[in-house]
Amino acid sequence: MRALATGLALLALWQAVVSLSGAPPYILPGPAAVLRALAENRGMLARNGLATLAEILLGLGLGLLIGLAAGLATALSTQVERLLRPLLVLSQAVPVFALAPILTLWLGYGMGSKVAVVVLITFFPVASALHDGLRATPEAALDLARLARAPRWRTLVWLRLPHALPHLAAALRIAAVYAPIGAVIGEWVGSSAGLGHLMLLANARMKTDLMFAALAVLAAMTLGLRAATDRGLRRLGL
Repeated sequence: MRALATGLALLALWQAVVSLSGAPPYILPGPAAVLRALAENRGMLARNGLATLAEILLGLGLGLLIGLAAGLATALSTQVERLLRPLLVLSQAVPVFALAPILTLWLGYGMGSKVAVVVLITFFPVASALHDGLRATPEAALDLARLARAPRWRTLVWLRLPHALPHLAAALRIAAVYAPIGAVIGEWVGSSAGLGHLMLLANARMKTDLMFAALAVLAAMTLGLRAATDRGLRRLGL
C-alpha cells in the first residue's frame, strides 16, 4: 500500500508540473499520454523489452560467475591478488561509456556487446564483496580451524564462505540494479533491438511519450529484478 500511495503521489506531482508549466507534449508529456503510448505500442515495447531482459539476465549471470571466481581467487592466493587486483580496479577506472563503443566495434551490434557491458558493470561488486567477506572471517575462528587441522577446502566451505555470504548478498542486490543500466548503455551505443534502441528511435522522431513509455518499462523491469533478487536472498536467510 505504501508503494502504491507513493506511486500515485508521484503521478499527481508529474501531472501538476505538466499543467502548471504549460510544457508542450514533445518536451514533457503527461501521465495520460504515456499510458496511451504504452497501450498503443505494447507489442513493440514487449519485443524490445524481452531483448533487453535477455541481455540483462545473461550479463548478470556471467558477471556473477566471473565475480565469484575472481573474488575466490584473490582472497585465497596472495600472488593471484597481486596480479588480478590492479586489473579489477582498472576495469572500473575507465567509464563504461568509453568502453561501450569499443565493445560494439569488437563484438558487433548484436547481444554480445550489451552482455559484455553488463558483465563489466556487475562483476566487480560481486568480486570485491566476496573478497572482503572472505577476508573478514574472525582470526580466532581460523585459529581454531588450524588447531583442528581442518583441510583448507573445508575451512573455506564451512567457515569462510558463511561469513562472506552477507557481503555477497549486498553485492547481488546492487548488481541487480546496475545490470539494466549496462544493457541500455550498450543499446544506446549501437543496437538493432532493445528498449535503449527504441528510445533512440522515439527521440529521433520526437515521440517523447514513447520514450517515457520505454523508460517506464525499463524502470518496472529494474524494480522487478531487484524485488526478485531480494526475495530470493531473503528465502536463503540473507
